[in-house]
Amino acid sequence: MVSSLNRRQWLLRSLSALGAGTASQYVPLVQPAWAGDPPRHPLAPQAPHFAPRAKRVIFFFMTGGVSHVDSFDPKPELNQRDGEPSVRDGRNWKAMLWKPRPRGQSGIEVTDLFPHLAQRVDDLCLIRSMHADHGDHFEATLHMHSGSDGSVRPSIGSWVSYGLGTLNPNLPSFVAFVARKPYAGAQVWDSHFLPAYHQGVRILPGGDPIPHLTPHPDTAAIQDRELELLRQLNQQHQDGRQHMGELAARQLSFATAQSLQEVAPEVFDLRQEPDALLEHYGVRGRDDNASFAWQVLMARRMAERGVRFIELIDTGANRNWDQHSNMPRHGELAKVVDQPIAALIDDLKQRGLFDDTLIVWCTEFGRTPFEDSNPTGRGHWRQAFTCWLAGGGVKGGYVHGSTDPLGMHPEDDPVHTHDFHATILYLLGLDHKKLTYLHAGREWRLTDEFGRVVRDVLA
Repeated sequence: MVSSLNRRQWLLRSLSALGAGTASQYVPLVQPAWAGDPPRHPLAPQAPHFAPRAKRVIFFFMTGGVSHVDSFDPKPELNQRDGEPSVRDGRNWKAMLWKPRPRGQSGIEVTDLFPHLAQRVDDLCLIRSMHADHGDHFEATLHMHSGSDGSVRPSIGSWVSYGLGTLNPNLPSFVAFVARKPYAGAQVWDSHFLPAYHQGVRILPGGDPIPHLTPHPDTAAIQDRELELLRQLNQQHQDGRQHMGELAARQLSFATAQSLQEVAPEVFDLRQEPDALLEHYGVRGRDDNASFAWQVLMARRMAERGVRFIELIDTGANRNWDQHSNMPRHGELAKVVDQPIAALIDDLKQRGLFDDTLIVWCTEFGRTPFEDSNPTGRGHWRQAFTCWLAGGGVKGGYVHGSTDPLGMHPEDDPVHTHDFHATILYLLGLDHKKLTYLHAGREWRLTDEFGRVVRDVLA
């Protein structure tokens, strides 16, 4: 059977067969350095450095740069100065496009841009004093995901997988719902120098949610023979190379993705979800398998099934929050994400998962308080922006830090991206200074040589 195929064809067929084989056949051929005796599955749950506040993360990334002054950090003074020259190149201050008002028992003032989330402000921990190093989309997106200043580094989801493993061996530790690739593309969820099984498995909303893992066209008997031969060849290659774990890691990454395909029908099956809940999320009927609302509901289903880190990227490079000439577009984009995320908060609470699930909402930078070259838009603004956390051990109805009256710069308690990452890891029971990996002769970490835990946000 194999002799009728050339080497390239056989490899392609054999690798595709991984999409239909038994995941349990593909265990690592090399015992990881941290494994015990007997060898453990490398994605087995790992003990944190200290007692965690959260067990899992649902990470929302708003591609393109959400305007902080139009959303979670309103600035009434901008409305008073609307049209007046600013200090930047003679460009005029630009008024907020959405009305601010106090919300909830906390009385925190946010705008009407996200009306559903505004009603849950008592559950949110707003960090209004975020600032970053990069004002370019590509670099800023990488920085928010990996702490990198432009060099190739692992994603935060991969670091969490490396530090904690998965709670369900039949599912990946890290998945990313990505309808369209964001700036920096697949690097956003890549494991880079960490073992490949810590790479995020991309979920593509639509009819084929796990790309490149379609069923093998041949019979099960042929598949089994191909897979066994592949296993033997890999074993022969690995013998005597116990110090080289990349092959084992790559094998397991295929197996993990395949395992997800095998359980995906149950995970993605909405028949057990009541109609009222689908409506609460904004899912467009039981045939909906692509909307952002569907993705958020799937994130909840994966979270309750043990996936450690779930990222949702709401839009891609062709449709995002980067509005240099059409700020009213923020309203259209907010309608897509607002109701589902608010429903997720309610749903996690109802299921008793809110307190140990950390919800992260972030963007790569903010937008200028003054107009861009086009008066109807705002430019990039890395000097100040807002991200928020909810659940998972943080204070609800709380604001950390502040910016000046025009939203230009942090005035109190500035939080850098490295601090943001250190705090997320801390809530998961991980010390960002101890979560390291030896690569190219040095110990690497998510926060590089920087970062501090923002303890004021802890409940």
